[in-house]
Amino acid sequence: MTPAAPGIVHLTERQPQLSGEEMLASLVPPPQFDDATFESYRADPEFPSQEEAKELLTTFAVGAPPAKRGGFFSRRPKTPELKPGVYLDGGFGVGKTHLLAAIFHAMPARRKYFGSFIEYTALVGALGYRQTVDLLRGSALLCIDEFELDDPGDTMVMTRLLGELVASGTRLAATSNTPPNALGEGRFAAQDFLREIHAMADSFQTIRIDGVDFRQRSFDGHAPSLDATEYGAALAGFGTASDDGFDALISHLARVHPSRYIRLIDGVDAVGLRDVRQLTDQSEALRFVAFVDRVYDAELPIRATGLPLDQVFGEDMLAGGYRKKYLRAISRLVASAHA
Repeated sequence: MTPAAPGIVHLTERQPQLSGEEMLASLVPPPQFDDATFESYRADPEFPSQEEAKELLTTFAVGAPPAKRGGFFSRRPKTPELKPGVYLDGGFGVGKTHLLAAIFHAMPARRKYFGSFIEYTALVGALGYRQTVDLLRGSALLCIDEFELDDPGDTMVMTRLLGELVASGTRLAATSNTPPNALGEGRFAAQDFLREIHAMADSFQTIRIDGVDFRQRSFDGHAPSLDATEYGAALAGFGTASDDGFDALISHLARVHPSRYIRLIDGVDAVGLRDVRQLTDQSEALRFVAFVDRVYDAELPIRATGLPLDQVFGEDMLAGGYRKKYLRAISRLVASAHA
């Protein structure tokens, strides 16, 4: 192992531990959505469903707006009764996560949680199903971003979990995972979501959000691969950067529960990976996806040598059942490599 230079840390030397309460405390919107509000959501006038969705979700989060002043017999306009769960149905890049974070910030509740589907299933994996239910019971709101429908076992566990929480008064807001490489390609639509969570389907109201992918251009291009000199200079430009061999990190991820990946990158300003290669093992690839999600949410740049990061998943993987997950990870790797 290369000795750590000033400002350099090795993620493979970290063995993070998290209690259940600490895991819950980490279930908040990613930093880029710290300030997401309904007011800052810029609805496209070309797609009226965006403004309609914003109004419905505002009602879901904080209730109906106050009645306007009028005559003696004026009444508050009647608003539709919303179900305990809302599902935001729309293509990639129409602002679903922004609206999900806006719900979280707007709902006046002490106990509320925001996480990706992977984070919630990791919580169950780390703590066990019953302890997870006990920790989440009594919460006012659960926001679930990128609800994954490609793993029947995880979907069944989450459906059961949500059913218990809704029965105890928890409200839900969810989106499902969408492909990052082309607008609408193979997107899970509302009917797919409701069919897969059939036991909970009646608890969700679908809110459609049409629009054009405002981020589509960001997925063009490739992740640069640096030579050794460029790599060293790049890491030296950050306050604290991690520096690990790709194979060593992949092996280390197998020894750290995914719920603790967020702690692996504590205090790091950039992630460095040497000698990136193509992944051929599905378990390794899925763990790397979970790690990439945490790096992306933390808005950390990635610098790497070896194979360009957008080629880390082979064609066989991209043609398989986890295609959407890998495509999303590639888009995030490209963005992080250019950050």
